[in-house]
This record gives sequence, structure tokens and C-alpha cells, in this order.
Amino acid sequence: MAETEASQPAERKLDRKLLELLVCPVTKTTLEYDAEKQELISRAAKLAYPIRNGIPIMLAEEARSLED
Repeated sequence: MAETEASQPAERKLDRKLLELLVCPVTKTTLEYDAEKQELISRAAKLAYPIRNGIPIMLAEEARSLED
């Protein structure tokens, strides 16, 4: 059986409606979606929350600190 497109890895896209609802758990400000790095960026908190398997991990202890 040939491999189908569905079984090949694809870059996941975050649902735009979900992005509108999500806010930074630390500052309660809006987030920016970085599709390349699969992260949600909080400029106010200077944190980047990872997205794993299409699921945003909205825990401050899981976030990456952003350097200036």
C-alpha cells in the first residue's frame, strides 16, 4: 500500500478562532503565533509558549524566555 499524504508530516496550523481566545496566562495579553517555531509569543511577558502536536502548552514553566 502506498504512503498517502495524510500519513506524511505536515506543518500544523493553529485555528485562528483559538488564537483569538487564548491570552498569556501571566499577563492576560494577546499572543502572536509563530508558525515556523510552533510557538505562541507573549511580548508583554517576554515568553514563548510551545505548541506540541497542535496543542498550545499554556504553562509559564514550559515557556521559553525571549531574549532582547
